[in-house]
Amino acid sequence: MGLRTEDIRKLWMMLPIFYFSGIAESLNYTAFMALFNQRFGVQYLPYIYIAEAAIMPLEGWLLAKLANRLPKARMMMTLYLIMIGLLVLNGAVLLGFKAGGIDFRYYYPILFLSSNFVVRQLTLLLWSTAFDLCPTQQAKRMMPVFIASTTTGGITAGLIAHQIGKLLGTEAVYALAPVLMVFGFVFFRKALARYLVPLTLKEDIRLKTQIAADPKELTQLPAGYYAKQMLRSPFLLCAVALMTLMPAVYFMIEYQYFTAAEAKFPAEGDLTSFYGLITAIQFTFCLLLQTVSTRLMNWLGASNMLLAITVIFFGGFGLTAMFLNQSLGLFMVSGSYAVFYILLYYIAEPCYQLFFKMMPISKRDGYRYFAQGVAASGGILIGSLLSLLHSFGWLELSPLAWLGVAVAAILVVVAWFGRNLYVRELVKSVQSLHADLSEIAGSFIGGIRSSKALSAMLGYLKHPNDYVRELALEVIGKAKDSAFLPHLIGMIGEESSRIRLAVLRAMNLQGATIQDLVQVASFLEDEDPEVRAESVKLISKATHLRSQSHFFIRVKLLDNHPKVVHEGVKALYALESEESYQACEEAIIKMLDNGGEWAVYGCHTVADLKLHSYAAWVLSLLDDPRPAVKVAAAHCIGQLEHVEAIPLLLTMVPLADQEMRKAILQAFVDMGDNALPALLTYVNHANPFIWNAAVTALAELLDESMLRKQLVDPCVNRMLASTQERALPTALNELGMKGLAELAGQRCAELHQALVGGAWAVMAKFADERVVATLREATEDDSEEVRDNGLEVLAEGLGDRRLALALLELLKQDAANNSSVKQAPLLIIQEARSWSDDWLSEIASYALSSLERVDMREERKFLTMLDKVIFLKQVSLFADLSVDELGLIAGIATEEVHEDLTYLLRRGHSNAAMYLIIEGNVELSNETGEGETGTIGVLGPKQAFGETTALDGSPSSITAQVIFDEVRVLTLQGESLSRLVRLYPEIGIGLLHASSARVRLLENMLLKMA
Repeated sequence: MGLRTEDIRKLWMMLPIFYFSGIAESLNYTAFMALFNQRFGVQYLPYIYIAEAAIMPLEGWLLAKLANRLPKARMMMTLYLIMIGLLVLNGAVLLGFKAGGIDFRYYYPILFLSSNFVVRQLTLLLWSTAFDLCPTQQAKRMMPVFIASTTTGGITAGLIAHQIGKLLGTEAVYALAPVLMVFGFVFFRKALARYLVPLTLKEDIRLKTQIAADPKELTQLPAGYYAKQMLRSPFLLCAVALMTLMPAVYFMIEYQYFTAAEAKFPAEGDLTSFYGLITAIQFTFCLLLQTVSTRLMNWLGASNMLLAITVIFFGGFGLTAMFLNQSLGLFMVSGSYAVFYILLYYIAEPCYQLFFKMMPISKRDGYRYFAQGVAASGGILIGSLLSLLHSFGWLELSPLAWLGVAVAAILVVVAWFGRNLYVRELVKSVQSLHADLSEIAGSFIGGIRSSKALSAMLGYLKHPNDYVRELALEVIGKAKDSAFLPHLIGMIGEESSRIRLAVLRAMNLQGATIQDLVQVASFLEDEDPEVRAESVKLISKATHLRSQSHFFIRVKLLDNHPKVVHEGVKALYALESEESYQACEEAIIKMLDNGGEWAVYGCHTVADLKLHSYAAWVLSLLDDPRPAVKVAAAHCIGQLEHVEAIPLLLTMVPLADQEMRKAILQAFVDMGDNALPALLTYVNHANPFIWNAAVTALAELLDESMLRKQLVDPCVNRMLASTQERALPTALNELGMKGLAELAGQRCAELHQALVGGAWAVMAKFADERVVATLREATEDDSEEVRDNGLEVLAEGLGDRRLALALLELLKQDAANNSSVKQAPLLIIQEARSWSDDWLSEIASYALSSLERVDMREERKFLTMLDKVIFLKQVSLFADLSVDELGLIAGIATEEVHEDLTYLLRRGHSNAAMYLIIEGNVELSNETGEGETGTIGVLGPKQAFGETTALDGSPSSITAQVIFDEVRVLTLQGESLSRLVRLYPEIGIGLLHASSARVRLLENMLLKMA
């Protein structure tokens, strides 16, 4: 079923909840309906539904108030216990009536309303629990299993009711429901404690703070706002009409079913037994439907699925009306009721959610809840009022059934118009939600080739808005229909390269003629290399024209862009053009040999085609000075499963940047089981960064049982091993070296975080990954209360108890922050020179050399690597970076000395570097519109300039000149700076702040000069 280890672990916890609750819900529904219909009268059912429709808004308001007052987990448990309490109370009353031989007729409306509240809210609670406890993708995988569990519970309940109803009576069937809910509650409470409570730690604190500060609810848009918006939208009106009429038709068939069944089975026990049998058949059908529902939904799409459901409603009511007064009448009405129930609550309800996907996300829930509230009450009222025509004696049951056919026919018309209005609404929403709309459109429209909605998309290919055209092309592309090829070929001359790309991605060349292929091949000469590369990929899929495709693609091996060559080599291999393999080999050698971007694509080519003969060459690229090449080489080594490179890759980890570390980790994962023997030898490594990389990769590769066997004990031992690193910052402080002490303290914190990070990575495999991520965030939160709550959850033994307690001890050691030194400071520094961490060793050596030669700094002309790191740490732009990251910047920063009056920047001249002042002063100036020069300001040590123009090499808007003697600067080239901003966004934010401050200075200067 495509389930993963974490899915199965969670299923064992949650399946009993759905199973026992499914039994309880069905037993409750079967019993209270039988009791009400038999003892109070089925003719009064419409009155009760009308009363329920009036109560539902108040019910929703009270539950919303309760949700705003209680933490989420406590709210859910409280609601579950309220439902158990209602069932227990009703069960006790019913058993008391039976034991005492008494009856109170007017109690049964109360029984109906309270019991139906349980049915309604229990279903919502179960599905909201599933979505709250499971991430979106996991929910998609597990939801069919949850539905199957609930459905199996319904089948079990039907069989129980069928037997117990005859033997012990309907009261016993009802009384059994709360007992089974108690069984479900045991698992429900455990699931919330294990999965939901850690996720809501911060939210619960926020809620308590909000209530303490302002007990009033958060201000929300009034319901009137959503009513006005819906009245203005034909699509939303149509959607609400569909959501209203569908349950109305259902309640009409339900009334027909209950009335016909009561007439057939006058004895209460027989009636309850019949209800149980229908319930069992009903949920058996549901279980069978679930095996094909996903594929059916993908094929039909939500719009066609809803239309199909309305057609089935029309057909079911039609059969009921025709056969109601005949021998097959009860069979027809019972079957229609059973099918309607499943289609409405298990198929149509999820489809409704797509109506609101196009709404702005901030208002989406408001639209959804308002529409569902209106539809639920409206559907009940319409169905009940029409059923009253029979209760009042104005219509017989058969004419009422024909009235139901008429309402179902209106429902079909509404569904048809809603299906067509959807496409227009999709286009209206395209600019704000373009990223998601193609998926939404695909889900709603489905994969039917002849779909009118899909054909309507062709009309938008000439729309003036590029976003609309791009969306239409994406939806057409998902259909994979070659019939659209002529329309798409007609768009070859589009001006926008984005549209040309979308056109290529939408094309399907299966069945294309040679003339079609020639026209598509014109894209191979496009000015945009992305378009050329995409056209190569497309042409390679025309396997029925293999020789012609080979001819066109072979030429692109000589293209001047590496991405096009990369796609060309892959395409020729996909076409199995053996005669071109020699040319492909020459192209690969050219890419790897040219270096830079060519080498990056060369590595991707070797990786994608699994060309093991190039492994040694790719391995040599790990020494390339360009970071992008090293990252691509690491990725390629992983794809080639070149396990011999593992020791080399691990030695690179401590000094690697974020991108390279991710690439190395992914390489280990890509190597699979072959990497296990080598990685297992590093589970006790002294360097925390190497240890972290090894155990994180092992956590991805090993299954849960092997993790417990091979990784937990080494992890626990490594985390609890005593270290002396924390003594170094204190020793340096005592010797008066505050700058070095701060740097050493930061490095110790980073080593500690590496150990903690490795532990969390392993922990994530024993518990829900989302829970672990949230819990880790809580333990690092600024709020002491949030941190303490997170540590308390960890103390419960989350995942693996030994690992959780070891991690807890490690976190407490960090919180304790012991600063006492048991040894002499000088002795600690001397010992630190032999420690496994290069940075701490370098800091210790630097400190000792400084003590030996106090005048060393004055004698040294240029800064060492560590000098640069210490200096960068004091620059506000880089203050929050790690020691490794500071080391990377220091490695690409060039120290320069410039004489007095030297111009470093000139207004109007291009600039490709950013400058950090070490010593000296630089004057920034600008010219007014009248040609006068004015000083913006004078910069001194630890300040930066030139950062904005360095990123793109644009002309400088200011002049920077050295004043008051020479200046020493660190220079960062623009290309290196751009990569730093991409890797570390906080640097970009710092640059933005610096630029904003400079603009304000310039504005002030111009105002003064004016």
